[in-house]
Amino acid sequence: MADVGYQSGPLRSAQAMGGDIGDFVALMKPRVMSLVVFTALVGMVLAPGHLHPALAVIALLCIAVGAGASGALNMWYDADIDARMQRTASRPIPRGHVTPDEALTFGMILAIGSVLTLGLTVNWVAGALLAFTIAFYVLVYTMWLKRRTPQNIVIGGAAGAFPPMIGWAAATGAISLESIVLFLIIFMWTPPHFWALALYRARDYERAGVPMLPVVAGAEETRKQIVIYSALLVPLGLWPAFMGLAGGLYALVSIVLGAVFLAFALAVYRNREGRQADYAARRLFAFSILYLFGLFATLLLERGIDRLVD
Repeated sequence: MADVGYQSGPLRSAQAMGGDIGDFVALMKPRVMSLVVFTALVGMVLAPGHLHPALAVIALLCIAVGAGASGALNMWYDADIDARMQRTASRPIPRGHVTPDEALTFGMILAIGSVLTLGLTVNWVAGALLAFTIAFYVLVYTMWLKRRTPQNIVIGGAAGAFPPMIGWAAATGAISLESIVLFLIIFMWTPPHFWALALYRARDYERAGVPMLPVVAGAEETRKQIVIYSALLVPLGLWPAFMGLAGGLYALVSIVLGAVFLAFALAVYRNREGRQADYAARRLFAFSILYLFGLFATLLLERGIDRLVD
């Protein structure tokens, strides 16, 4: 368990009054949750067959709650790190609004409830995948990789790539090659996305003792790795079109967004000093979110158009 002794003062008052609703919502990392739900929805919509609308809503709610459980358990374990980082110091536990025990209990209830509900109401393949995703994020990424290796994001990023597979499994009761391709796109997108953030937040991670790549291997190696992963990501983003999961509109959007992504990654590599380097990393980080959203939104749009035409 993470060392949370530094919080003893503020947490005594938190124990007396407990956090408000907003604090517990913050524990669930709602921004991350929204991306999880969106990519899961795309996987569900693209899957063959038909899922009753009520079951689809239940599945998405369970996936959202499961993502929230992962966030709460991550904040419970990483409370000591969060308190030392400027980016995370305002989270509920470091501020003393929620105790670690409260976060742990909250996260466990959400995790167990979401998995059981998804398994019992939809199917156990989706339920098992959700359970595996939560366990992977908490046990493998948060507790094992994050504090031990600069490859934490590479391996741990798998947790964030599972939602479209869970959505697909909710609709079909199975895992398919198509859902694996959706998984791989997010998996390959994660390193350049987070390494861009880590470049301009390197001091934050260093102060917290998190061995992110810029801290351990330096900014130069991080820039090289960003370019390598970006170069692998761009053609991978076209796979849905090649395998018939997407059409011409998706292919065009993927090419345009991929070209911009790669151009921004190369700009990160070229700009190595001062404000220009910081700006290039921030720009890539911001655009990477747009890139992933654009790909999955286009997949969703194309499927909607196909159904209207049919």
